[in-house]
Formats: sequence, C-alpha cells, structure tokens
Amino acid sequence: MIFDATIKNILNEKLAELEKNFKADAVFYCGEIHPSLIRPFRDLIEDLIKDPAKGDKTHRRLVIILNTGGGSAEIVEKMVDITRFHYGEVYFVVPDFAMSAGTIFCMSGNKIYMDYSSSLGPIDPQVWNGTQYVPALGYLDKVEELLEKAKTGNLTNAEFLILQNQDLAMLSRYEQAKQLTITLLKKWLVEFKFTDWIIHETDPVKKGQPVAQAEKEARAEEIAKQLGDNHYWHSHGRMIGISTLRDLLRLKIEDYSKDPVLQPLIRSYNDLITEYIAKNNFPFFLHSRNYF
Repeated sequence: MIFDATIKNILNEKLAELEKNFKADAVFYCGEIHPSLIRPFRDLIEDLIKDPAKGDKTHRRLVIILNTGGGSAEIVEKMVDITRFHYGEVYFVVPDFAMSAGTIFCMSGNKIYMDYSSSLGPIDPQVWNGTQYVPALGYLDKVEELLEKAKTGNLTNAEFLILQNQDLAMLSRYEQAKQLTITLLKKWLVEFKFTDWIIHETDPVKKGQPVAQAEKEARAEEIAKQLGDNHYWHSHGRMIGISTLRDLLRLKIEDYSKDPVLQPLIRSYNDLITEYIAKNNFPFFLHSRNYF
C-alpha cells in the first residue's frame, strides 16, 4: 500500500538520522518481553551485524529504542546475552515507558536516555502461572502479611483458608524470580552501567576519590532493592520519572529534554511509529534500517 510504503520511508529516514546522531546501529522494540520474541530479536540483531551495506564501518554500539509494559526477566537475560555478544556498548532510549522487565533491560545498558515525560517502573518480576504473567512480589508480600498475622494469632478463618491453599511450588518460583531480578541488576549495573563511574562526584565525603569495586557492587544492590521495594512504590504500574531516578535512586540518566536536536528527532520518530502500531493494532513491533 502507498500509505504503508510512505510511512516506512519516513521512519527509515528518521532512524538513519538517529543512527548518525548516536554513531551506532539502532533498533526499535515495542511490545511485551516474551519468549516467542527471542528468535525475531536475535535475527534482527544479526541482520544488522551482517549488513553488507556497512562495509568496514562496523558499529560497536547499539541503541535500543524501547517501549514496553514488561514481561519475563528470564527473556531479558537472553536478550542481553544476544546484544552483548555483538556489541561492546548498548544505549537505551525510553521515549515513553519501559516498565518492570523493561526497566531490568535498561539496567543492562551503558547509558539510559530519557526526557522529562519518560518513565521506568518498579522491577516486580512477572511469573507465568499457567494462564498469564503475574507480579511475584505482590503474592510474596501478601503471604508474608498473613504469616505475620498467624504468628500473633490474628489470622481470620478466611485468611487461614487462603494461606492453606497457596501453591508452595509457585511461591518458590516467585521467590526465585525476585532473587533473579536482584542478581541480574547487580551484575549488569556493575559490569555495564558503572563502567565509567571511576571517581566519586556527588558524595561530599568521598568526592574526587576513586570508586572501589566493592562500592559499585554495594550501590548496585541498593538500586536493585529500591526498585524492588513493593512497599514503597505501592503499585506495579507506578511510573518512575527521571527526577526520582536521579534524586532517590541516584542513578545517572542522560536527559535529552532540552536537547534541540535529539529531543525532536526521538519524539518525531517514536510518535509516528507508535501511532502506526496502534492504528494497525500490532501487539509487537520491531524496526531497524533493514526490517519493517
């Protein structure tokens, strides 16, 4: 169709501008982070690496423009394996939101780009219960609450039945998912996000001093626990903006809100492609210079 061909050409031009701006290969990912998408994602990345049009101009940097409500942390781990096999640097651009597993994915990047309207989310891991993905921390918090009530003898008969009917195997999976999330964040923050964190810049006591490996690990664990604190965020869908990420979590975010070149370029590309996705009711969408 002429309309689709026109949209494709415009989006390809805008993506090419983004690649030139970042001096990187770039891909757009929109949709759930789901096991069925590992192979398409792998093929998309491999297609960029093998692109004959690049000649000797092989980029070692990948930019992922990410829009997702979340999904599986295990699948995020595999996608990170794929990207890091081919690229030394990975940047994430979050024009709208990257929630839950999307936030976990972003933490594997060397840099995260957001503007004032962008959001990440709490990292409540999603576990497949046989029917749908459910937030693990919510279940664990409720069971912990009931157990505390049982210790003090304040458990009602109805609550006793609820506790009695819990699937211990599923509870174990929820606990494992929680620990996996913390483990992944600690590993990726230290290995990738904190690569350039060499000198203390904000701590008045340590300012100017070199950052030790143990300090990076402690800082990563602190961020992982803060993002996974269900009692603080209260909602799995809580949208965490750039100010909170910087001030509360003390996480370095690249703010393009006032960048006269990057902000309109990202907005125009993202708004057009997400409108196209919504118009066609696509549940998932990938875009690169070679794939639409």
